[in-house]
Amino acid sequence: MANPPATLETESAQAYVEEADGHGGAHAEPTLWGLQPFQWVSVAMLVLLLFAIFGAKVHKTITGGLDKKIADIREQLDEAKELRAEAEALREEYAAKIANAEKDAEAMIESAKTEAEGLVEKAEADSKAIVERRKRMAEDRIAAAEREALNDVRNRAVTAATDASRSLINAKLDADADRALADKVIADI
Repeated sequence: MANPPATLETESAQAYVEEADGHGGAHAEPTLWGLQPFQWVSVAMLVLLLFAIFGAKVHKTITGGLDKKIADIREQLDEAKELRAEAEALREEYAAKIANAEKDAEAMIESAKTEAEGLVEKAEADSKAIVERRKRMAEDRIAAAEREALNDVRNRAVTAATDASRSLINAKLDADADRALADKVIADI
């Protein structure tokens, strides 16, 4: 036996490989739950195809929901842009109103100053007129009082003269003198 058969060499090599691996038997393929790797690939492809077919509806639902949210967000953004534009317009309007109000306030102040000066001038003129009028009224009262006093003095003087004349006439004129005076007056006529 100098040359062993070829089959022996193969078997001995196979035994050597098995001893080196530590399995001690035939090489087994890995399995999970009793399925071989090519079967797991088939199951995975089947799940992927089922997801592609039935998941498309879910995808459409998800994308539809996302599209709706995007549309809502765009609508909110458009509304925000409109509100911002309105706010800027209001800000500009109120800035213009404030500027006009400041101008109006300055004009009112100037008008009030002018009116106050006019009122002061009118008050001064009115007070001068009132003083003049009261002065004239006082002068008129004084003149009236003087006239009244003069009339009173004249009336008293007339009364005193009348009383004195009566006393003199009664004292100096008797019935004979009265007849002579009456005859003279009648003769002069």
